[in-house]
Amino acid sequence: MYDIEKIYQATSVEDAIKHLVADPDSLIIAGGSDILIKIHEGKLAGCSLVSIYGLDELRGVTLQEDGRIKIGPLTSFSHITKDPIIQSYIPVLGDAVDEVGGPQVRNIGTIGGNISNGVTSADSASTLFALNAELEITGPNGSKIIPIKDYYLGPGRVDLKNGELLTAIYIQKDNYENYYGCYIKYAMRDAMDIATLGCSVSCKLNHDKTHLEDVRLAYGVAGPVPMRCPETEEAVKGMAISETLFDVFGKTALTEVRPRDSWRASKILRLQLAEELCKRALKEAIRRAGGEC
Repeated sequence: MYDIEKIYQATSVEDAIKHLVADPDSLIIAGGSDILIKIHEGKLAGCSLVSIYGLDELRGVTLQEDGRIKIGPLTSFSHITKDPIIQSYIPVLGDAVDEVGGPQVRNIGTIGGNISNGVTSADSASTLFALNAELEITGPNGSKIIPIKDYYLGPGRVDLKNGELLTAIYIQKDNYENYYGCYIKYAMRDAMDIATLGCSVSCKLNHDKTHLEDVRLAYGVAGPVPMRCPETEEAVKGMAISETLFDVFGKTALTEVRPRDSWRASKILRLQLAEELCKRALKEAIRRAGGEC
């Protein structure tokens, strides 16, 4: 049984905003794969919900005239994995969301919900960080675009004020063209498990594919929120592809991550994973870019 006081089915973005403003304590529900569990566990017992799941205007993947990829926040994980635009331009995001739960969860769970619950283990988040994703937030006073790094305020908290909705995710052409990525999730089980640590790398090679022209490194569960490692990225830009490159990459990453002990894993294990996974992800990203390791 689900202890819900009331639920309103929004008919448009404007209608959803209107009801969220009128009832500031109400919560947004989309696919429901996260929030229904919390209600069932009693953590949100008696809450009021505004459902946006029926808003098809917030669903789908499109390639804009300016080259940006637009992802609707209600797009399901399984849709993203199979979408031809994602497969052609940013397959690493399809790989990442394919790590979420099982098939049933991936059919109902949405990418917007995955990043809006604010958890550091969200499988899509680190890859969106590595792609420099931008988020469109729409509220009573109109829309604004913010970098995804500014969306996370702390564990379980994102920058959505009263009446605001996440209405689009954008990936700029400059952030995916000629970049190749790899996401690696380490979990205690092979399926249906939350990441002990997640690592996403996106890289671009020089013209003869012997040097690393640019790289972006992002983690989940290496800190209280998903995070980038800018010092690590700068440390290896321009380096030749070699074991020295991977050693510097792994060692420098350890100076930036901030994992903690939890019942899932110790801080020591997570540090070992952070060093090893980033090297493996970079090697695979280089291989996908046509380089040799």
